[in-house]
Amino acid sequence: MKQIYTVTGMTCGGCKASVEEALQNLSAVEKAVADLASSQVVLKLSGKISVEKLQEVLPDKYTISEIKSAAMSDEKSEFKQLFPLFLIFGYIIVTSIILNFKPWDTNSFMLDFMGLFYIVFSFFKLLDLKGFPQSFRMYDPLAKVMPIYSWIYPFLEVVLGIMFLMRIEIPLALVVTLIVLGITTIGVTRTLLNKKSIQCACLGTALKLPMTKATFIENSIMIVMAIIMLVKLN
Repeated sequence: MKQIYTVTGMTCGGCKASVEEALQNLSAVEKAVADLASSQVVLKLSGKISVEKLQEVLPDKYTISEIKSAAMSDEKSEFKQLFPLFLIFGYIIVTSIILNFKPWDTNSFMLDFMGLFYIVFSFFKLLDLKGFPQSFRMYDPLAKVMPIYSWIYPFLEVVLGIMFLMRIEIPLALVVTLIVLGITTIGVTRTLLNKKSIQCACLGTALKLPMTKATFIENSIMIVMAIIMLVKLN
């Protein structure tokens, strides 16, 4: 029988070969074929084998997890998977409204929303700074060609968040937002169109979220706000 697993930590052909070789050394594994683009490995099994057993033979840098069948009753729905994202987004919106409720100021609401968005999302990325770059490079075009960018990105979000909340050089922060999120959104769009099943790095690796339309919408909201603010400033 065949079973598909997700393996994080593969970054090159050598990693791919290492994972395949390690898994094929198990007696229950007849064949292992890894794919770098999707971070998945397909195993041809002669019998049942636990994920824990598979993890034991892999080097520490790799983490393997089973992709649940759609027919399995314990599969999480897309909403349940994305619930942490929706919850965080809701908190940011409510907090931004409270900060600007009396008197209401739409411009300040958008600036606070963007500032809190960056600060909160950067927090989750920094929880696992070593793991974030690998996930981010899976879909961000600039991070793919310039790996150092994926290490800088969480700190860039912190700086942008402070700039928006402290009202420092807002025009510059808006332009950088359009460039940064514009690039990321291109990568997200490509991933969705190609129907690739990869992990979204918007909340780092602490919360394992799938890449979905919600990621595209979240980036689009920030881009639209940045455009509106730039128009108003001009």
